[in-house]
Amino acid sequence: MGARMAILRRLIAVAFAAVILGLMATASQAEPSNLGPKACEECHKSEVAIWEMSKHFSSFREVHKVEKSVAILEAVGEDNMRRSDVCVACHYTVSIRPPSRAARATAGPSCEGCHGPASDWVNIHNNFGGANAKVEDETPAHRKERLDASQAAGMIIASANYAIAARCMTCHGLANPDVDAGVLATMLKAGHPVKESFELVQYSQGTVRHRFYRPNLTQNAQMTEPERARLFVEGHAAKFVSASVALARSTDEKYVAVQTARREHAKAALSRIGSVPEAAALLAAPTEDNARRLVAAIVDRDLTPEVDTLLPNPSTYK
Repeated sequence: MGARMAILRRLIAVAFAAVILGLMATASQAEPSNLGPKACEECHKSEVAIWEMSKHFSSFREVHKVEKSVAILEAVGEDNMRRSDVCVACHYTVSIRPPSRAARATAGPSCEGCHGPASDWVNIHNNFGGANAKVEDETPAHRKERLDASQAAGMIIASANYAIAARCMTCHGLANPDVDAGVLATMLKAGHPVKESFELVQYSQGTVRHRFYRPNLTQNAQMTEPERARLFVEGHAAKFVSASVALARSTDEKYVAVQTARREHAKAALSRIGSVPEAAALLAAPTEDNARRLVAAIVDRDLTPEVDTLLPNPSTYK
């Protein structure tokens, strides 16, 4: 009887451990995860084709070979970019693929870098009104419902310029909030590049532009002048907030100088739109809420007369 009870206790302990491990696995899967560009390719072939011609795509095979990358890795005590939490925060898409479910760097910066981890919203986004429905069959009402539900689940849609700009600025400004500010300063001193004058129109409307909208889903549409002017302002609003937050995180002299230059560059642009009181409010208090109030205030407004001389010439688009 004693032996049987001992065996029973062991079985109960094993079962209890399995339950706990199962709960832990469920909890770990609760965080949204990247699925990688393959999850988007079936419906967004044109967009993926453009991405495959970009530096974001080619960097997966190139960036770790750059001599400067080795020096930066050594400075932060790392030896492999693809396995470095610091580097993957910006330089790679870390996705989970079955059957192993192991997270690893599978691509350079890609779809989810701008639109958010897709695990929680991809199935909603791909539902066009039924199991066999295609995008061309979708009604306007269902499309609105689908996009609203996708956003509620965590997707950053293409028209959410400020949200996308904010994600761009964290990496292109060496200001990623997921990386320790001291590490960012060390990377800067080791030679990590940062372009203080990085501007969203110039870098988003060139080789990486992918604007395939209804009614012509095969045409990569260019922005109108008013659209470019609004994007210019939205990008600088995101940059002003990003630089201000970064400044508050560090006292390193070189890092502070870079972030101050980013902040002043954005301030000069935002100071031009005196017709929008929300711009002055943002300059006085660089918060996310104030930036979003500015963005809401300029919807459908043509700010071209105020920022026209600052807009990059299309010949300079990257």
